[in-house]
Amino acid sequence: MRENSWRDFHSGDILGEKKKFLFFKTKRSIIGIMVLLILIVGLCLIKLNIPHKSTDLKSKNNSKENLKKEVQLSKNQLTQIISHKKFNTTDKNIFFEETPQAHYKITTSIDIYLQQYLLSLMDKLKTLTRGKPQRIALVVMQADTGKIIAMTGFDLENPDINPCIESDYPAASIFKIVTAAAAVETLNYTPQTRLYFNGNKYTLYKRQLKDVKNKYTTKTSFSRAFAESINPVFGKLGKNYLGKEKLDFYADAFGFNQVIPNELPFLSGKFKTGDNDNDYHLAELGCGFNTDTTISPIFGAMLISAIVNSGNMLLPSIVEHVTGSNGTILYKNKITPYKTAILPETATTMMKLLATTITKGTAKKSFKGASKDKVLSKLLIGGKTGSLYNNDNTVKYDWFIGFGKEKKTTRKIALSIVVGHRKYIGTRASAYGRMILKRYFK
Repeated sequence: MRENSWRDFHSGDILGEKKKFLFFKTKRSIIGIMVLLILIVGLCLIKLNIPHKSTDLKSKNNSKENLKKEVQLSKNQLTQIISHKKFNTTDKNIFFEETPQAHYKITTSIDIYLQQYLLSLMDKLKTLTRGKPQRIALVVMQADTGKIIAMTGFDLENPDINPCIESDYPAASIFKIVTAAAAVETLNYTPQTRLYFNGNKYTLYKRQLKDVKNKYTTKTSFSRAFAESINPVFGKLGKNYLGKEKLDFYADAFGFNQVIPNELPFLSGKFKTGDNDNDYHLAELGCGFNTDTTISPIFGAMLISAIVNSGNMLLPSIVEHVTGSNGTILYKNKITPYKTAILPETATTMMKLLATTITKGTAKKSFKGASKDKVLSKLLIGGKTGSLYNNDNTVKYDWFIGFGKEKKTTRKIALSIVVGHRKYIGTRASAYGRMILKRYFK
């Protein structure tokens, strides 16, 4: 009885404890279910919004590749960036350019000391009242790389242009290089080949184009005819022996009538035989005695580079490399062959002809004493001169294109110089050639 009473007394407490236990158990279950639901939802969201690790890495790599493609510069883009640069008046070889896209540091191949020397010569010329040229352009190029190491000059009539890349200068006797190369390859001429002409060396009359030998005929060698720039000999070559097809072929082989894809694009020069059968005009073309054939000074350096490099012509360049603001290289110059103009053995013969011009020909006076000079005596030197008045007879163009090569090393440069003299003849182009060789190789 008392036992039952005790049970009854505590039954309410026991029932309360059971209810409390069931409440907490249910609560824990609900919380567990909620946590589980949160975890499931979270995992779903992660799957929807966060890519796989490997996919993320690939995406980053693709972004880097896209960025790399965007910042690399093509030659055309570089041309646009530097198109306004006046390389013929600068004394620096590093430039900074800012565009909406990026900041660029442009490093060029310009030899500061040589460029400054030539600029100082130009400054002196501009102060002259007598002997100041109307136009002048000087280009110095590494013959085996095509890198331009100096480029300067001025044009009194057009002070804003770069005269070194203008192509309206009459080629004059510089074209004899093309004619001579054609004679070597197609007529088997050697420096010793005997040739004949009548009359004055520097005139070109129709009667001088006849193949006659009489008591008035002068006998000469091919090398002397080239060195002394004898017009009747090369006139007869153009008219009587080479003709239209061969002249056209070799002009094209050397690169005439072409836009040269340099960082500063320029026209090489103009040469046209025409559709008519004007024999006398072929003689004029063969010896350069005309104002129709033109070349640019920078192309003159290319002509010499072809001969110095065994017939292979190189593309000229002035930019070494371009870097962005973070130092990444965005453009890098490569030595680029342009075309093969002549055979290696022809180039060897042409080297001999060019050397004779210095020792016995039209450049002899400018290079007098070179064999005893401390600097020049260590060089192999060759060149070709040319001179011709413009159509108005107001400017006499005076050319010297040539090379200098150290006898004991592989260092060699190509030169191309043209001076447009006015009424008074000032410093000759070949004299500038001597100055440049002495300064560079000193």
